[in-house]
Amino acid sequence: MRLQEKISDHSIAPRDPHKSMLAAIRELAPEITARAAEFEAARRIPPDLVERLRSIGLFRMFVAQSQGGLEFDFPAGLEVMKALTRLDGSVGWTSIVAGVGGLFAAASRPELYQRIYRDGPDVAICGSSQPAGTAERVADGYRVKGRWPFASSCMHADWMGGFCIVTENGKPVPGPQGKPLVRAVMLPVRDWDIEDTWHAAGLKGTGSHHITLRERVVPEAYVFDIDVAPRLSGPLYQAVRQWLPLLHGVFSVGMAAGAVDELLALAHTGRQQLYATVPMRESEIFQYELGRITADLRAAQAFHEVQVAGHWRRALAGTLKDEDLMVEGSRSSAWLATTCAGIADACFALAGSSVVYDSSPLQRRLRDVRVGAQHAHAQQRLYVDVGKLALRRSA
Repeated sequence: MRLQEKISDHSIAPRDPHKSMLAAIRELAPEITARAAEFEAARRIPPDLVERLRSIGLFRMFVAQSQGGLEFDFPAGLEVMKALTRLDGSVGWTSIVAGVGGLFAAASRPELYQRIYRDGPDVAICGSSQPAGTAERVADGYRVKGRWPFASSCMHADWMGGFCIVTENGKPVPGPQGKPLVRAVMLPVRDWDIEDTWHAAGLKGTGSHHITLRERVVPEAYVFDIDVAPRLSGPLYQAVRQWLPLLHGVFSVGMAAGAVDELLALAHTGRQQLYATVPMRESEIFQYELGRITADLRAAQAFHEVQVAGHWRRALAGTLKDEDLMVEGSRSSAWLATTCAGIADACFALAGSSVVYDSSPLQRRLRDVRVGAQHAHAQQRLYVDVGKLALRRSA
């Protein structure tokens, strides 16, 4: 049952769905943290929890109001993602995919957007941004095939997408700056195959398997360019790519805050480490390191908040679609990935030997934040473009 069919039974208040969603997440928090080992064992978020998240509006956050969506301001949607990431890495990552899905769908052709949301706004969309497929131009559209990695949330998706290199007569079609032309394809989940490949070091509960599309002719309406002029009005839909680094930033910040939460919870148990003369929370060494860690966390939070506010101002002004802004977002995501992984490392080290067990949330937090930092939108190589921008601006 979709949200629009049972909204009267839920606590979402029409006047402020954002606050209501955050309140619903607080209610779900004990269950999410208690079931973390279950997520890892199943290598996916269980269907019943997915439906709970669907019912509070997670999949409609960035869907246009014209389709019954909430069309949150971007900072409001990030606050929801941060709250879930702070509870659990896999659930947080799933919430980010939910937001990204809504943004990518908004960049699709109008007829496809209408089709995706024709039965309501609570549609789970996932996919892979790697151009691992080909789309050969034919008379009836495109002949598409491919195999895409890292399709997080594919186990509960309603629609899935992947990026393809456009070809003609078997050869890549040149795009901007001489690079191959890339287009996205989006189809209902029934048209895809899911390969059971997600055996990973962290973010185990995200179900980030490979997805495969067997060769088929896809109508042109289902193939689109995410970089075209906005197809929907409103600041949220000014661009897609400029938002992506900030979404990875919210994951990093949420994970670091969660690691500090878990370290504090351990300290409040009164735990005393071997050879220590006092409990952890009474140790000046512990207090000193904790103070340093929380300072790093606040710096990371502040940096992300400033970057988000700057992007949102540009979106409101209609000037979000700017390559320099993309570089600025990449700078923040790369720095946050490193800094927040360092915070999780420091929490893990300070907690002592008890956190090496699978039952410890801190070891899971450390693995998850490290795997998240491997993403292309958080890689340290992004600093190359940042350096080029600094040189150009200073010339």
